[in-house]
Amino acid sequence: MIETIDGIKFAEMILSGAAAIEAARQPVNELNVFPVPDGDTGTNMSLTLNTAAAEVRKQGSAFAGEVAELLAQGLLRGARGNSGVILSLLFRGFAKRVKDLAVISGADLAEAFQDGVDAAYRTVMKPAEGTILTVSSQAARRAAAAAKEDASFEYVLAEAQEAALAALDETVHQNPVLSKAGVIDAGAKGFCVIWDGMLAALRGHAFTPVETAEGAARERADFSEYTKEDITFAYCTEFIILRENHNDPLLLQAFLGSVGDSLVLVDDEKIIKVHVHTNNPGSALEEALGYGQLTAIKIENMREQHTRQMEDMEEKPRERKIVPASRDFGFVAVCAGAGMARVFRDLGVDALIEGGQTMNPSTEDILAGIDKTPAQNIFILPNNKNIIMAAEQCVPLSGKNVIVLPARSIPQGIAAMLAFDPSAGPEQNREAMAGALSGVVTGQVTYAARESSFDGKTIREGETLALLDGQLLCSDRDEQAVIQTLAEKMTGSAPSYITVFYGKDVSEEQAGHVKSVISGLCPAAETTLLDGGQPVYSYVISAE
Repeated sequence: MIETIDGIKFAEMILSGAAAIEAARQPVNELNVFPVPDGDTGTNMSLTLNTAAAEVRKQGSAFAGEVAELLAQGLLRGARGNSGVILSLLFRGFAKRVKDLAVISGADLAEAFQDGVDAAYRTVMKPAEGTILTVSSQAARRAAAAAKEDASFEYVLAEAQEAALAALDETVHQNPVLSKAGVIDAGAKGFCVIWDGMLAALRGHAFTPVETAEGAARERADFSEYTKEDITFAYCTEFIILRENHNDPLLLQAFLGSVGDSLVLVDDEKIIKVHVHTNNPGSALEEALGYGQLTAIKIENMREQHTRQMEDMEEKPRERKIVPASRDFGFVAVCAGAGMARVFRDLGVDALIEGGQTMNPSTEDILAGIDKTPAQNIFILPNNKNIIMAAEQCVPLSGKNVIVLPARSIPQGIAAMLAFDPSAGPEQNREAMAGALSGVVTGQVTYAARESSFDGKTIREGETLALLDGQLLCSDRDEQAVIQTLAEKMTGSAPSYITVFYGKDVSEEQAGHVKSVISGLCPAAETTLLDGGQPVYSYVISAE
């Protein structure tokens, strides 16, 4: 194992990482749907790192701390896009930790990793999980543990990279936008690509871009899932302020936060680097002039970028990527809400598709979930009556044995999964899982956004309504009265198990009150409260 690295080896690693992200620029672009579907993350990360790599190449040093400082300065000045700025923050924190070191050990690397992550989280206004921040954080956590096992630089870096790659695979489940698109995070992928290149150089292997076979399919986001209107703030605005006074950058940060989003502002006392998405870049630039001269101004229309991505997709039709079957059984489920998704993942579901009431996934969405499930027999849990037909359209389109279970609610889908027997055959499981659906009573509580008619009954705007197995039970402006009526109806048959999933706009305290009402009506039942995080329905309640 390589114990330490000096500035010369560190510079080689940086150049290799820059070559790696340059080679992967387009594949990373094709994953880019978050925070906006403008398809430029790979380009931005490549330009950012290669700008800094040029400085490192030109002014190389044998002193590792000096190389790290050159890298950090080059990254800050050359940072492009949200991903490029966050990359610069990660290495800026890294550089501060090692600035006085001639060589870097594994223990130094672990501490520098964590300092970089801390710097990024402190600076990003609204850090989102399932992104480069999450992956770098997991890498830093593993690096800290690895340094206690073996303090060599190579061991710590290899272990951190392995943790980063594992975290990368999970990003699709952690961010609703990525879950909808069915892809991993582009910035996180770029981060892993860069460190892959750096690790290769550490081990003495010059980075060589891997050529993709002609016509080979690769993972990419479907930009047609998004419209230009999904991009709330149209202009990606970036610039550097050459500081001329001591005006507080926090005031600038507050102003920019009021006129846009995706804001990252980095102040290093000599310059202020700004990245913001806004509909009025002129206002942002005018406010910034109060702090000094502006340079490196870049304004891009992200709606035009989205249009170009759409045109590119039309020129290059998306190909199906079918994962070969490596086991007998697999599962695809439709659900909405992080808590609901966790339950299905814990039960063994392979592919989760975001959807439900008011946001039904297409047949193509469900087919994509089937394609990436590595099993010959795949059970589909639509979990909504309006999705069953779309799921059934997948049966003749897939080369696998697809079995659609007519689950009409999340509780029914969970019951079906609990009835699965891995030792039984496909048809036996179909019968058992479908049979489990009838043993579940589902209650749902929501509100009326407008006046409407449901089951022949008029519902007024703002009323709370309760559904029992898809049928309207009652509606009223008094939410507690509606919940009481639903609870009485659901507990009337003396069920043994009751589960209350509460939605994303419901507090744990409010949900606890609903659980108390149910427990009071049916004390013999085992009542469980879970944070479902689901939209639309304040509560989804199952009784068995």
